[in-house]
Amino acid sequence: MTEVSSGAAQEIKKYSTYDCKVDPKQNDKSTQIKLFSGKRPHMRAFHMAWLSFFCAFFIWFALAPLMSEVKISLGLSKQQVWTSNIIAVSGTIFLRFLLGPVCDKYGARLSMGGMLMFASIPTACTGLANNAASLYVIRFFIGFAGSTFVMCQYWTSSMFTKEVVGTANAVTAGWGNLGGGVTQLIMGSVLFPLFKKSMTADMAWRTVSLVPAAITFVVGIITIIVSDDSPKGNYAEMKKNGTMPEVSASASFRTGALNLNTWIMALQYACSFGVELTTFHAAAHYFQDNFDLTTERAAALASIFGWMNVFSRAAGGIISDIGNAKAGMKGRLSWQAFLLIGEGISIFILANVHTLGGAITIMTIFGLFCQAANGSAFGIVPYINPPVTGSISGIVGAGGNLGAVFFGLGFRNLSEHQAFNLMASVVIVAGVSCFCISIKGHRGLLFGQDSPEVIAAWKKLGTVNGTLTVPEKDAEASDKGTDTNSEAEFNQFMEYVSEKNIKVVE
Repeated sequence: MTEVSSGAAQEIKKYSTYDCKVDPKQNDKSTQIKLFSGKRPHMRAFHMAWLSFFCAFFIWFALAPLMSEVKISLGLSKQQVWTSNIIAVSGTIFLRFLLGPVCDKYGARLSMGGMLMFASIPTACTGLANNAASLYVIRFFIGFAGSTFVMCQYWTSSMFTKEVVGTANAVTAGWGNLGGGVTQLIMGSVLFPLFKKSMTADMAWRTVSLVPAAITFVVGIITIIVSDDSPKGNYAEMKKNGTMPEVSASASFRTGALNLNTWIMALQYACSFGVELTTFHAAAHYFQDNFDLTTERAAALASIFGWMNVFSRAAGGIISDIGNAKAGMKGRLSWQAFLLIGEGISIFILANVHTLGGAITIMTIFGLFCQAANGSAFGIVPYINPPVTGSISGIVGAGGNLGAVFFGLGFRNLSEHQAFNLMASVVIVAGVSCFCISIKGHRGLLFGQDSPEVIAAWKKLGTVNGTLTVPEKDAEASDKGTDTNSEAEFNQFMEYVSEKNIKVVE
């Protein structure tokens, strides 16, 4: 990788070579994920995306494992506790709608760094809450941290090709979501007890959030300095050099919002990520209320759900990519439907478990389905309308928070058993909605056909005596930029012509 001058109008790239193999036809996006590389632009953006989102998630849910202490200090009712939880996830809804088009126009880097620095300020002010109203205000602004999900997914979608974007999106978001599990353990079982040794419990929960707030502010600064918006450079540089057209944020949002698939995916994300957010708030209380555990022990057990993001969300994206290689969009949608329906069934079971061991086991299974569905969803999103992926990601991401508000209201106003059953029912309906998705140019579960453009994508495709010619198979050629099909392209081409009963010659 060599950096070249990006100040001259004739330059179209910031880097003359890349550490990763890229596809020039997809704007130099990487065709591979090199986890142990941190080189610019692709892998640097990859690692900054998940690290930034991790920090955002950590401060977003830093107070969740301590709410039993906050409840005592401020004299809150159950309804007031859940109202604060709902406000904490609702603060980011509008921003997720807004930041999608903003990313289309300005890129993810500045938005990500700026939001981390902003959200760290109310996090540092957590201890100033002295009644329910002030707690609501502080948690509302801390909730802005959750909007960084849009930047995280937009960033990786800008850096990696469609063939691996499901994996890239799932790993970065999954490792970011891991912050929700880590904060349960670190804040509830490590930092809070440590602070409590030298001060009262009331003072401990009021001061402990200063630690993640300071770290997150620094990470926000670093994010802006050390990374890039896209493989070819930062958006401001590219616009200045004439290598990127100006984007209308309003037109981008309008196009994304008028696509029915966007809203179906928003429903599905409400039933995966929205459920996950609700569980982050409910898990510690669930273990305390049902099994009479201490704050520290309940927080440790609740953290299990979040820790599964180390692999579960990534697995959802990876298997979605495998499904795409085997059966195109139909493979992705089949996997998504399986995960959501499995998630709904496991929630039904969790609502009726009465032993601690059984609850831990079922919550683990439920977490696997739920978090894998998060990853699978964003293997589908980049296909809906690629030029406005930022806006669509924002709408779908906002759906996750709307789901958390809806399910949070269920836990606020219903018994725990009724709230779990309501959540399970809606999740299963969302799973069935996969059959309604029809993306132009791709086969769905019930609707649609692969378009001529999909078939034309196979390089070396021609006709001989009225029949299709089998493209040459070369596993390395595509990565080298030669005009020969990769093994994956070859296999998908053969699957297509076999299914359509098309005669081929070699």
